[in-house]
Amino acid sequence: MDKNTLFALSLFPYLGFLWFMTRSGRTPRLALLGFYFLLVFVAVTIPAGLYAQRQLGAALADVDWLHGGAEFFLTLSNVLVVLGFRQAVRAAEEDVAPKP
Repeated sequence: MDKNTLFALSLFPYLGFLWFMTRSGRTPRLALLGFYFLLVFVAVTIPAGLYAQRQLGAALADVDWLHGGAEFFLTLSNVLVVLGFRQAVRAAEEDVAPKP
């Protein structure tokens, strides 16, 4: 199985993950937004890879400006997930802390 087929097939388990995380109602909203934003990264990376291959004759990883632009969306997704869970941990710590 080639990497492109595997990449496409991996979307289905991820969509299932998103469905369960959304339905649980327990995932911090900002973290859930970060998980959904990962789909934006995928949506940007695919055309960027095609452009690099067809127009520039190179792999996406070899075109720094294009690869960096696509990876920005992955970084943003990760930051949203971390900040969302950080907020949830801080809120939980405040609930547990003794009240004066």
